[in-house]
Amino acid sequence: MSSIKSLASQTAAYGLSTIVGRMLNYLLVPLYVRLFVPAEYGVVTDLYALVAFLNIVFTYGMETAYFRKVQEGGEKVYQTAFWSLLFSSVLFTSLLLLLAQPIATGLRYPNHPEYVRWFALILGFDAIAAMPFSRLRQLQKALQFAGIKLLNIGLNIGLNLFFLLLCPWLIENNQLTALTDLIYDPQIGVGYIFLSNLLANGITLLFLLPHFPRTFAGFDFTTWRSMFVYSLPLVFAGMAGMVNETIDRVLLKYLLPLSREEALHEVGVYGAVYKLAMLMSIFTQTFRTAAEPFFFQQAKNANATLTYARVMHVFVLAGGTIFLAVTLFMDLARHFVSEAYFSGLHVVPILLMANLFLGMYYNQSVWYKLADKTRWGMYLSFFGAAITLLGNWLLIPIIGYTGSAYTTLACYFLMMAASYWLGQKHYPVPYNVPRILRYVGLALLFFGLEAWLQPYLAAPLLWTLRVLLIFVYALQGLVTEKLFKSVTS
Repeated sequence: MSSIKSLASQTAAYGLSTIVGRMLNYLLVPLYVRLFVPAEYGVVTDLYALVAFLNIVFTYGMETAYFRKVQEGGEKVYQTAFWSLLFSSVLFTSLLLLLAQPIATGLRYPNHPEYVRWFALILGFDAIAAMPFSRLRQLQKALQFAGIKLLNIGLNIGLNLFFLLLCPWLIENNQLTALTDLIYDPQIGVGYIFLSNLLANGITLLFLLPHFPRTFAGFDFTTWRSMFVYSLPLVFAGMAGMVNETIDRVLLKYLLPLSREEALHEVGVYGAVYKLAMLMSIFTQTFRTAAEPFFFQQAKNANATLTYARVMHVFVLAGGTIFLAVTLFMDLARHFVSEAYFSGLHVVPILLMANLFLGMYYNQSVWYKLADKTRWGMYLSFFGAAITLLGNWLLIPIIGYTGSAYTTLACYFLMMAASYWLGQKHYPVPYNVPRILRYVGLALLFFGLEAWLQPYLAAPLLWTLRVLLIFVYALQGLVTEKLFKSVTS
């Protein structure tokens, strides 16, 4: 139980930056969808989906390799990984800057090569910051990690508000014209979302300077080669995994039998409603941030597999609670987004469940990382990528982004099932499968019950029912996991 509590405290600390930060960023979505029509917001969705792929290339699995090797090599491992990412980031960023125009043309944004240049710098800054942030995680300095992350998020939000709200207001009211003439151009439009990100990342990097190695002497080629061999399968796994997570938003632009503007409209709608599933994604990412170093540290204990199983049970319970909280109160979203986006709300429950399965898959990935069989992560991700590509290719032309949502659900469920089957052969973890199925099934049952009763209940009764269903679901899980006593004591 103490190890579970340790993970919970670390997850809570990382969640301070991740959950609070993402929620603050989420508050920008209503702003975006009111300032920009779906076709304009579709540009944001499209480009950030592409950047997610390049982020894998820029970091090439060095963070996970660091967590795996640092117990053996200490500071030498950190310095080797840091200098490797610094040099490669400068190289990759320079290439993107040089090829900005042809890349922009290939992405169907020939008039905006500046988008490519801005994202090249965003990616470079992110990659350089990756190892200092990883070191803070490994040293369990969660509050320092959270503080710098929150600084980045605060800067990003502040700059968004400055460029998208304050500057237009100043121009409209003829205030501070010297300032707005100098730094603001209304023609940039959605580009200010990207510029805000770039400036925030650049400033954040300055706060990580104390964690930069002072000399190159700590770089060790033998250590680097060992780390690179370990991480290379994770790069391919990460690329394939990113296919599963984001390629649907990229493919919509090309596979929908619509004009470019109409297709970007659909991409914008799908990207906006996808944000409603972000609570599950935030929870999964927060858990993963805390769990990766935790799992490696627990590997030395005799009862490590029991701990991994217990973590999975609690994770699914928490994920089921989030699923119910979002789906039962989803109608509140209509008060915060433009009516142009309402047509996509039906895919939110599908995406929430898909992300729960993805979190379960991440939970299971401990088996191939601890067994040094990272190639299996690559194989599983390729398996998922094949499902994603085939499903989107078949379904997008017929049912649009609804097909993308169902494909995402099928992909993550099958990856999770395949990982469980393989893991029990190579690194058995005693998961209580009936209990996990009960948690998932009960969440779906409560969701269906509320949908069935909704037309017959007045608003006060309906809201009471929703709160009761969430309470009952969480309580039965707490009792089952014997967490109720520790929660109330």
